[in-house]
Amino acid sequence: MNSENWQERTELLLGKDKLLLLNKAKVLLVGLGGVGAYSAEMLARAGVGELHIIDGDNIHPSNCNRQLLALGSTNGLSKAVLMEQRLMDINAAIKVKAQHLYINKENTPQILEGNYDYIVDAIDTLSPKIALISNALKSNIPIISSMGSGGKTNPSLVRIADFEETYNDKLARMLRKRMHKRGIYGGFKVVFSPEQVNPSALKFVEDEENKKTTLGTISYMPTLFGTLMAAEVIRNLCQITDYQYNKSV
Repeated sequence: MNSENWQERTELLLGKDKLLLLNKAKVLLVGLGGVGAYSAEMLARAGVGELHIIDGDNIHPSNCNRQLLALGSTNGLSKAVLMEQRLMDINAAIKVKAQHLYINKENTPQILEGNYDYIVDAIDTLSPKIALISNALKSNIPIISSMGSGGKTNPSLVRIADFEETYNDKLARMLRKRMHKRGIYGGFKVVFSPEQVNPSALKFVEDEENKKTTLGTISYMPTLFGTLMAAEVIRNLCQITDYQYNKSV
């Protein structure tokens, strides 16, 4: 499927110079679930030249309603390994480093020694999310983070904003409390939705690691979150400003 001009349409839109910026970029993406896998794919298809992808989880049947990698044939397999194979199938020239690994406060500083141009945080648990964001800010690496896509159905409300501008988001609320203790009051981009969560979409769980509750999800919301994160990264790396159209009567 790959050919020398597979990026022809992207180049037509962005131009050679901006496409070259993408080809030379190195992005770290952590979390390959409903949000992160779509984000990784959008980055690869746009022409990002190097991706370091990390996830310590395997595919579970409950992932099939929303996760790109979840199929009957992939049940039980490593998300990191599957994503690497998929990205290489999209672009054989892409450099992919895949790790089947859960990040934490101990290993995050070493991971961030990779000279990244951007970081995509698609982690859905609090402690590793805090570790990644706080270390990225400390290292002056641009980062965009996904807030909660669960329990929501209205795609028109999803937006990109500074972290301190979030509201009606439980994950952001818990994260903000802990970030403030570290002296962090925003300064990084997030994707979030202020849509109110239906309480009936929540249930308590006992068999999931690092989780006490889980929210119902719909297929398209995590996809949208991941796509918007990729878009913000791509536009930033390419230094894209909005095209100004001439308004003629």
